[in-house]
Amino acid sequence: MDVYEAVDSRRAVRAFSDEPVPVEVLERVLAAAARAPSSGNLQPWHLYVVTGDPLAGLKKRATARALAGDPGDEREYPMYPAGMGGPPYRDRFTAAAAQRYEALGIERDDPGRPQKIAALNAGAFGAPVVLFCYLDRAMGPGQWADAGMYLQTVMLLLRAEGLHSCPQVMWTMYRRTVAEAVGAGDGLVLLCGVAVGHAKAGVPPLRTDRADLAETVTFVGA
Repeated sequence: MDVYEAVDSRRAVRAFSDEPVPVEVLERVLAAAARAPSSGNLQPWHLYVVTGDPLAGLKKRATARALAGDPGDEREYPMYPAGMGGPPYRDRFTAAAAQRYEALGIERDDPGRPQKIAALNAGAFGAPVVLFCYLDRAMGPGQWADAGMYLQTVMLLLRAEGLHSCPQVMWTMYRRTVAEAVGAGDGLVLLCGVAVGHAKAGVPPLRTDRADLAETVTFVGA
């Protein structure tokens, strides 16, 4: 699979099969992803790879919190800017959210919608592997950008292995539960989780729309 195909076929999968992912595949992907850009070569990310019984236990505890309507732990960083930053960002967010959860069979007027969405996320959409990406609290915006490039590299390499993924900032809502499960110390801050596995057969793929190039790119001197 070439790079263009990996980029084009990468999507946030929200229905995984229970087919296991071999450890050697994960090791190969993560070893190669270490070549991702890193300012000053700090390589600020720290990944916990959770599978098997530890993941099952974590999913169970997080799902129980979600179904109980637990609002989650206090936020260490905002998921989105206040007011979503206005148009066009709010419009894109609203449209994508409607597409995602309609595909999952959750209607917008369902009174139990928040709990159902949270529970699906807490179960990592059935994925057999979740990667939890942490950074040292001493790191700044530049290193957070590095971690984003690292995770994108990981997700593209997963596609090259025939796997899919779904980045989940939602896990920060249950960061204390995650920290207990993986043994992360107070000196680390959870950036996100990434669900990993094989897409579940029979579930139609969902690709959220992207803005036209002219909306997001300006050529100067071309």
